This record gives sequence, C-alpha cells and structure tokens, in this order.
Amino acid sequence: MKRAHNEDYFSLIEDEKVFLVADGMGGHACGEVASKLSGDVISEFYMHSKDMDATWPYRYDPNLSYPENRMVAAIRLANARIYDAAQKNPNLRGMGTTIVGCMFVGDHVYISHVGDSRCYRINSEIKQLTRDHSLLEDYKDARPDMSEEEARNFPHKNVITRALGMRDTVQVDITKHQVNDGDQFVLCSDGLSGMVDDKTIYKIVREASTLENAVAELIEQANRAGGTDNITAMLIQCNL
Repeated sequence: MKRAHNEDYFSLIEDEKVFLVADGMGGHACGEVASKLSGDVISEFYMHSKDMDATWPYRYDPNLSYPENRMVAAIRLANARIYDAAQKNPNLRGMGTTIVGCMFVGDHVYISHVGDSRCYRINSEIKQLTRDHSLLEDYKDARPDMSEEEARNFPHKNVITRALGMRDTVQVDITKHQVNDGDQFVLCSDGLSGMVDDKTIYKIVREASTLENAVAELIEQANRAGGTDNITAMLIQCNL
C-alpha cells in the first residue's frame, strides 16, 4: 500500500522440493536486484550440484549432513555473488537481501535463513522455526524481561544484523525438523510478519478452504493493517 516497486522475490526449485523467499534492501532497483539474484544463484547451484556430492566452491562441513551442506553452500554462494556485483557496480552499492528457504527430504525439512524473513510451522499450533537476525532480537536476548508492548514500540525493530551481500562471507543458520502428515509451512517476508501477528496467521491458514485462499487472505490482512512494506508469503502443505 505504500511502495511503488517490489523488492521481494520468491522461488521454487520443484525437482528439489526447495522453496525460497527473499526480501531485498538498498533502495530503488537495488533491493530487487539482490533478492532476484539470490533466487537465481541458489537455483543454479542446485541444478549444477544435482548429480554430485559436492559443495564447491566451499569446503564440505563434516558436522552437517549433505542436504545441509548443499543448502548452506548455495546461500553462501548467493551472498558472494551479490557482494561481488555490488562492488563492481557503483549503482548497486549497499544492496542486500534476506533469505529464508526450506528443503524437503523424505519426512524431514531443512530450514535455512539469513535476516528476518521467517518460516512458521502450523499444525495444532503455530511455531516460528527461524530466529530473526535483528537488533530487536539481540535486545530481547539481553533483556529477557522485555514486554510485548516494549518490543512493539522498539525504535529500531526493523534494523537487521545479518543479510546477504553485506559482507563477502555470511553465516547461515540451518535447522532440521521432522515433518508430520498435514503440517503446513509458511515462508514470508517481514511485510507479512511485521503487520500480522502469529495468532492471526494461524487462524487464517487453518480456516481457509484452499492454500491459494489462505495466501490471498494473508496478503489482504497485511494490507488492511497498513501494508507498509512489500508482502510475500508461500504456504506449503505436507501430505505424507
């Protein structure tokens, strides 16, 4: 409702059951370049690594499984490409993007993210599976007694502490979760999570007649709440 251009980007790598949402930053044109580049680079990496157990150009981390290594390497490569593009083109200086992705392997899902785009799991309850890389979350860690009202009124709650393209390297958070029959997963930019609280997201998803209707209502609810940012949401239902 407030912006003339869209810096969000979403992507689906169907053969790999990989879903991605990115939220770009850096001003007009720059943010959308970074978010699209992240999706394109990750898709390209998955295509090239499909038939080989390799994470080139990054070293294989023995503490992670192969699916985890592959996902982390793809995101790290996207970071390097975005950073390099910004260094080479003065018009793109300062661009970056958040990223949240999930990859389904058998009856498990791997959730990876950088920044404040989120993943929720919905079944009998709603649970946020990612932790925002933001100044607000760092402040909440330092102040465990911080009230919900204080968090809502925190003056720097939109400041993120980690994103793709900020530096030549990036730390990627990744977690593994068991998937149960009927689980639903929401991936979204903060245009949704910043406008619509968790309880409302849960209610909309559980009451919608179709996945498409749920996503449409989530977007509409965020706009009714003010729509101050670009809004992107993906909803995945697992039937095992």
